[in-house]
Amino acid sequence: MTDLSIHPQGLEHAVQRARERHILIPTFAQMRDPSLVPARIRERLGGVGLWDLNPLNLFRITWKNQPTARGGGYGAVNHLVLPPELTGVRARIVVLTGKWFPTGAHKVGAAFACLVPRLVTGQFDPVSMRAAWPSTGNYCRGGAYDCALLGCRSIAILPEGMSRERFEWLEKIAGEVIRTPGCESNVKEIFDTCHELRASGDDVMIFNQFDEFGNYLWHYSVTGPAMEEALLPLATGPRGTRHIRGLVSATGSGGTIASGDYLKHRYPWLNIAASEALQCPTLLRNGFGDHRIEGIGDKHVPWIHNVRNTDLVIAVDDEGPMRGIRLFHAEAGRQLLQKRGVDPALLEQLDLLGISGVANVLAAIKFARYYELGSDDLIVTIATDSMEMYGSRLQEMDAALGPMKEAEAAAVFERWVLGQSTADMLELTWPERKRVHNLKYYTWVEQQGKSSHELAAQWSDDYWENLPGLLPRIDALIEEFNQRTGVKV
Repeated sequence: MTDLSIHPQGLEHAVQRARERHILIPTFAQMRDPSLVPARIRERLGGVGLWDLNPLNLFRITWKNQPTARGGGYGAVNHLVLPPELTGVRARIVVLTGKWFPTGAHKVGAAFACLVPRLVTGQFDPVSMRAAWPSTGNYCRGGAYDCALLGCRSIAILPEGMSRERFEWLEKIAGEVIRTPGCESNVKEIFDTCHELRASGDDVMIFNQFDEFGNYLWHYSVTGPAMEEALLPLATGPRGTRHIRGLVSATGSGGTIASGDYLKHRYPWLNIAASEALQCPTLLRNGFGDHRIEGIGDKHVPWIHNVRNTDLVIAVDDEGPMRGIRLFHAEAGRQLLQKRGVDPALLEQLDLLGISGVANVLAAIKFARYYELGSDDLIVTIATDSMEMYGSRLQEMDAALGPMKEAEAAAVFERWVLGQSTADMLELTWPERKRVHNLKYYTWVEQQGKSSHELAAQWSDDYWENLPGLLPRIDALIEEFNQRTGVKV
């Protein structure tokens, strides 16, 4: 699970590096509740850009940054509420938006949570080691950014088929960029590269988001409470919080969906839905294939995914989110949506939804239809990133299809938004959950060296319920580290 043993030499090197660079590290508690951040740090953030390579931006790894590119403080959880006029379902869909994190994606938080426990225990030595970040896009950007802030060397690993913008950004920030064969769903090729790095003899630590429980813990302790905070003011129907009906999330690395474990602990009636691409229906049909929903990964079940808590699988045709970003971005698309009654103020914010965000929204629409939800009911989902990294995808579609006209906008809205059905969905019975859980064996035991004993242990509530108990110890280690550096606010 998570090893918190102390390595004295690495710890001394990490303390010295932090002292030299005047680095303070936030706790998980501060990322969850930024009101705990010292006032002096909040004041100094007023002069720092959101994406600046400034160690103070470690304190902006939170869902509560003011939505501004420079100098903002903290506020409410960044989210959108999508109405029936846009979605075609009566339930309201609440979307947490990741754009207002440093790097423009919440993966910077997951990467932080994987790196920092190793740094403050000395297991990762910033003097001798390099940090490798296997990813399908945003996680390696978050890891490279965190490394730049913390004075560590990084290697970003991602498929060669990812968007051009990602590579352009990484070339400026990461120490090294490795392009692996394939597209979004070619995760095994990423793992193969990690094996090659281990065998090379270089001093490299692999921070694999798919099996690092720091990823799980960050979303459980930070994203889950942020979702709750966004939902509670809206739960005003006659049944109160019973109207909080579901979390919908692409399985991805297994991190974001861990927020569902937090929510289900608080609201046991809530259903957790794992979404995936129809072109790669791993959970739905033990299937495989290529798809275009960048950032969600596929062809395996992440080691850190608590399948016991997953109630539903929803597959989304990747044509839907691709057409969706075109609809939401094009002038003809926004004009059509305004005619259909969508608030112009909301239309101006639809670029907060990247490709995977639109995919999650479409899956949430299917969820609402499946459970026949009413106007008081609430579904929460997430937009990991915005359109900031996908301008080239829009250009490619414009080149292939020409500029969007009103007729195409109407057709896309009817077919890919209002036309979402309950096809390609599976409610997970207990045996079905066990089937999905057992799929971990082929990736993690046969290929990645995990033990079948631990795989069996994961089929227990105790395994998952004990994980959050690590958080106070990790925060204590962070506070001890900051005290050792002697860095003052």
